[in-house]
Amino acid sequence: MNVLIVDDEPLARSRLIRLLTHDKSIVVQGEASNGNEALVLAKKQTPDLIFLDVDMPGMNGLQVANELNSLTLPPAIVFITAHPEHAFDALQLSAAGYLVKPITEQSLQKVLKQVGRLNKVHIQKQQNVKISYQLAGTLRSVDINDVLYFSAEEKYTKMIFSGGEALLEQSLKQLELQYPTYVLRIHRNTLVNKQKVIALHSKGNSNHMIELQGCSELLPVSRRELKLVKNTL
Repeated sequence: MNVLIVDDEPLARSRLIRLLTHDKSIVVQGEASNGNEALVLAKKQTPDLIFLDVDMPGMNGLQVANELNSLTLPPAIVFITAHPEHAFDALQLSAAGYLVKPITEQSLQKVLKQVGRLNKVHIQKQQNVKISYQLAGTLRSVDINDVLYFSAEEKYTKMIFSGGEALLEQSLKQLELQYPTYVLRIHRNTLVNKQKVIALHSKGNSNHMIELQGCSELLPVSRRELKLVKNTL
C-alpha cells in the first residue's frame, strides 16, 4: 500500500513514519507539510492512502480532502488531529479512518485494518476503468490500462491502445479532466498513459521525446509541457 503523509509538524510526520515501518506492506511515498504540497504530490504519486492532518495553516486537511475527493479515483484518507471534535466533519467527507494525536501503535493498526478492507475496493475500481467507443455501429470498450496515448485528430480524438485504435468524441481536455490519475499531457495534441511511460529522451536542448511501453514510435514533448512531464516522472 502506497502512503502519503501530510502534517505541518515535522516531528509528527517522523513519528508516524517510524510506526508505519513496522508494517512491511506499506511504502511511504512522500511527505507534505501543507495542503498545496499535498495536492501536488497526491496527483503526481497517486497514493492508495493519505494520512492527513486536519489542523494546518493555509489550506486545512478538510479542504484538502474535499479537493482529493473530486479526483476520478480518490485515495483513501485517514484524518489526524489533536481535536476529536473534527470527527463529524471527517465522516462527512467519507474518511476511511480517524486518528487522535498522540497516535499509538494500537490505534494505527486498527485503522490500517479498516483501510485495508476499503483499499481492496479502491484497487478493484482501478482495474475496472473502461473507455467506451463506437466501431461500425457497435458500442465497445477498452480497459484504460491498455491505452497507450490519445492524440487530437481534427474534430475527434484518436485513442491508441494495445491491439488497435479508435476515434472518440471527447476532447483531450475532457479526457484530462475525466482521468487525471491515468493521463499526462505531453503536448497540446497528445495525452499519454502515465503507466506506459518508459523514458524521456533528450535530443538537443529543445527536442524531447517520450518512449512508451508497447509503442514503436517516440512521441514529442512540447517546451510548454516539459517541466510538468519531468516533475511527474
